[in-house]
Amino acid sequence: MQLFLLSADFPQHDLSPEQTQRIMNYPAYWCFCWASGQVMARYIFDNPELLRGKRVLDFGCGSGVAAIAAKLAGAAEVIACDLDEDAIKASRANAQLNNVELAYSADFFANDEQYDVILVADVLYDRANLPLLDAFLRRAPVVLVADSRVKDFQVDGYRWLAFQRATTVPDLAESEEFSRVNLYLAGT
Repeated sequence: MQLFLLSADFPQHDLSPEQTQRIMNYPAYWCFCWASGQVMARYIFDNPELLRGKRVLDFGCGSGVAAIAAKLAGAAEVIACDLDEDAIKASRANAQLNNVELAYSADFFANDEQYDVILVADVLYDRANLPLLDAFLRRAPVVLVADSRVKDFQVDGYRWLAFQRATTVPDLAESEEFSRVNLYLAGT
């Protein structure tokens, strides 16, 4: 799989206050392949039977890494969902780069569509997002979560599956603790 990402030689100097504010107002999450997204994609490639022939939603798709992996692994339909219109554009470009066709959605809550599987990678960086896990179970019988932030993950219906190590690309020199990605599964 190939992705259009921020170049590894990106400038790493101090930013002006204006530049910092612009980045904070419009963070470009989609130009990285976060550790959790990588682990999710690897799990999908190693376990294609989980998605083969299924209707799959990638919630908070960012660069589209999990959505693209799902399609390459044999999912019948994959919807890349993200509130950030630039993430949708990035997912679309990355899907084209990998010769896969995805559907796109900007709002998970705009309808009550059902899915066979929902993928969730790097969404729980804000604990306020934890209630989304219940909403996912109302829309799909299987939910796969990859997360490196929540250390005391105890959500009814979800069980710990495995952990893997990965580093965000390009490397952001994140704390070592964020390279440990846990996978959780709800459903079969």
